[in-house]
Amino acid sequence: MAGIRKSTLFLSLPRFISNARNCPSFRTNPISSHSLSRPYLSSTSRLYSSNVDIDLSDEEAKRRLFNRLVYRSKQRGYLELDLILGNWVENHIHSMDANGIKALVHVLDAENPDLWKWLTGQEQAPDAIRTNPVFTAVHEKVLNNLDKHASPETRATP
Repeated sequence: MAGIRKSTLFLSLPRFISNARNCPSFRTNPISSHSLSRPYLSSTSRLYSSNVDIDLSDEEAKRRLFNRLVYRSKQRGYLELDLILGNWVENHIHSMDANGIKALVHVLDAENPDLWKWLTGQEQAPDAIRTNPVFTAVHEKVLNNLDKHASPETRATP
């Protein structure tokens, strides 16, 4: 019986949608119809390096910035990077100056698959990332851990 109801609903849905579009009282919002297929770039509120407001003079602003960066480094959605970056940032963020914070934000802006390949040495990082002091420190830590815990024969060659 449930199958019949589902098939009836499935068959009547296109007719309902086309009737709703022809109805004069049915108004479509171009923003909402556009956002169903692709969100606007301005609707995202990520912390990008171009709009970072680094205010280390006020303790409250400093605490908020540090918490935001620790959260970004621990909640990337890529478990390995969450663990590596999250622990590194948590241990080093309090000793960073404004330039170090900018370098950290630049690293955090990188895409997860690319950053993982660069940190593990599977691919060569671009010059802008390779010269970044935060990337260099995290990269050295990852390579030291790889040398300690994995044989070189089991790793991908760059």
